[in-house]
Amino acid sequence: MPSTLPDGDVAPADGSLPASVLSELPTRSLGAYVHVPFCAVRCGYCDFNTYTATELGPGASQATYAATAVREMELLAGVLPGAPALSTVFFGGGTPTLLPSADLVRLLDGLRTSYGLAADAEVTTEANPDSVTPDSLAELRAGGFTRISFGMQSAVPSVLAVLDRTHDPERVPRAVGWAREAGFDQISLDLIYGTPGESVADWRTSVEAALACEPDHVSAYSLIVEEGTALARQVRSGVLPMPDEDDLAEKYVLADELLEAAGFGWYEVSNWARDRAARCRHNELYWTSQHWLGIGPGAHAHVGGVRWWNVKHPAAYAARLAAGESPAHARETLDASTRLVERVLLEVRLRDGIATGDLPDVTRIEPVLADGLAYVEGDRLVLTQRGRLLADAVVRDLLD
Repeated sequence: MPSTLPDGDVAPADGSLPASVLSELPTRSLGAYVHVPFCAVRCGYCDFNTYTATELGPGASQATYAATAVREMELLAGVLPGAPALSTVFFGGGTPTLLPSADLVRLLDGLRTSYGLAADAEVTTEANPDSVTPDSLAELRAGGFTRISFGMQSAVPSVLAVLDRTHDPERVPRAVGWAREAGFDQISLDLIYGTPGESVADWRTSVEAALACEPDHVSAYSLIVEEGTALARQVRSGVLPMPDEDDLAEKYVLADELLEAAGFGWYEVSNWARDRAARCRHNELYWTSQHWLGIGPGAHAHVGGVRWWNVKHPAAYAARLAAGESPAHARETLDASTRLVERVLLEVRLRDGIATGDLPDVTRIEPVLADGLAYVEGDRLVLTQRGRLLADAVVRDLLD
């Protein structure tokens, strides 16, 4: 089942925020994440806050979800006077495109009404290849969506089966073609490497199949065995092996080389784009500590050093909003030290790097450079390919 939420401090029922948050609000870009917590099936590796129809229970439904989430948008807008127009919007899940396209457009219109969208706003939805049609994509594009991210994961049927993915690999290029015909500005494909039983040849097949679709952006994430998932139970019982670190490293390097040869450049450890315009601006907003709103069950938000998160279950979420209350479960206020640590943790992973002057102790750079894990470009520390493989260790070296 999905992971639990942290405790945090009590969040006010009216959703009000400290004055310090409101004063910082206009100083940074503002984005919105909309969580759509529905899936047709539960993938064995996933620990996200998602629900199949049989898991949803009473008190919530896909049919009423858009109206419920719009109420949260309106409530939150009331406690964020002076908020800038949204520069990015990201619909994630779950599978957002399990909702009718008209509902997704209604949700986007709710954000447009409550906060406004910047003239050049990036509006992304995640989608499974088997959850879209030419008509649904055309409706999304006409409604204001500019970018789509397809969960391809693999092009090898046996690997998809281990991941409990239900789409036919042949569906991916068709879905990409439909999105192109609909006029989406940017198309991204998500891949996962390190699935038990996946060979290096399988992984090459998947990366090459993704490139054959001619996307603008590719994400490649190593499989993580999350506690409480079906995959974790299979690994614990010996049915499946734990992903091997050397195998993961080999596959990362192979992906990086294939993508670079095809004209893609890395801009975050797990993300590659054809050019700067094809980077996911919403994710860059997270990685550079900007502000974002979180709409939906279990969604997290961060504004002005205050982070809050909503109640997890869709029924509890709907009940709070029906009562005119904020769905926030709890929140925390980040002190300056914590915000700096988070900046280092995230910005070190970027191709643009982190300014050396922003590091808490500049003398810690030298061992990282000596080990070939990073280099200095201008005034910024940037990871080498080997450093990307050891990014968590680099962060520890810079902070500990």
